[in-house]
Formats: sequence, C-alpha cells, structure tokens
Amino acid sequence: MDGTAGKPEDLRARVREGTRIEVGMIALDLFAEKGFEATTAGEAADAAGISRASFFRLFSSKEEAVFARQEATGAVIAATLAERPPEEDHWTALQSAFKASTDRYLEDPERALARSRLILENPSLRARRLEVHADWSPAICGALASRMGDDAESMKVEGVVAAALGAFDAATTRWGASDGGDLIALIDESFEAVAALIRS
Repeated sequence: MDGTAGKPEDLRARVREGTRIEVGMIALDLFAEKGFEATTAGEAADAAGISRASFFRLFSSKEEAVFARQEATGAVIAATLAERPPEEDHWTALQSAFKASTDRYLEDPERALARSRLILENPSLRARRLEVHADWSPAICGALASRMGDDAESMKVEGVVAAALGAFDAATTRWGASDGGDLIALIDESFEAVAALIRS
C-alpha cells in the first residue's frame, strides 16, 4: 500500500462540500431578495447555474440549502472547546467556544443577517435550525465530556450543552431581529444571564 488509498474519495467529498456551500450561499441571496416561500428550488438552481435535479442531489430541501454553511459549526465549537485552558470553568469555556464560531457570521455580516431574518420569518427554517443544532450537539457534548471527565451521554453534559445552544440561539435571534450590532456582546450577555440565574 502506498498510503494514497481513499484520497480520491476524500477529494470528491471536499469538492462536494465546497459546491454545497457555494450553491447554498447563492440560494440564500436569492431567498433574501425574493422571499423564501416565493422562490422555488428551480429558481435557486438556475441562479447557481445548475439543474433542479442537481440542486436536489446536493440538498434534500430548500431549508437545508440555507444552513449548508452552518452544518460544520458544531465541529468548530467542539474543537475550540477542546483547546480551552483546562483550569477555565466549563461554562466560560463553552461561551468562548461559541464566540469563536461567529467567524462564519462576521466575515460576511450582511449575508448572515439576511439568513437570520429569513429564519425568523419562516417557521420551516426555524424548525430546520433546531435540527442543525441537534446535529451540532454530539460533537460539543463529546468535547465537554472530555473536559469534565464524564460520559458524553450523561444528562449533566447534555443539559449544559442544551443550555449553551439555547443561549447562543437567543443571542443570534436578537441580533437578527436588530440592525446588526455587536453579536459577540449579545452572546456574552446571553451566556452571562444563564450563569447569573444558576448562581442565584
């Protein structure tokens, strides 16, 4: 064996993921311009220069396309959490890890705001966001469990991660409902509100 086995498959997976993100962002721009419900998958496909069939090979639904770029965020949060100083308290470490994930929002804040507003306006997108966060949870639970010396499926770990996801949701929802502003400050405010309630 020369060590190259599997590399073509890895490359294809990376290319496919890059294509999904690119098409998803084009679709998001169109949904923001024309309205999510008013825009068909075929129109989104046309805007991206692909067929409707190709669109549905990349995504199971329009909702999935909106969140294509966020699917890997759970892994980003988990990796950052694993790198936080071991002496840091777990909630502060989670707060820092979630803030690190905002690079995907803040490198293109106008598009991120447009996505947040679309989510607020559409029940199907709000439901999809819950599914995406549920997909993030196992990786974050695993990283937190390692810090805590606990089982990733323990109620303690899952409850803390669910609280962190809720705090993040509250901050990004408030940010999307506003004219932008300081997303990092909103995340800090939301996480600190939860911490204060626990301490009270």
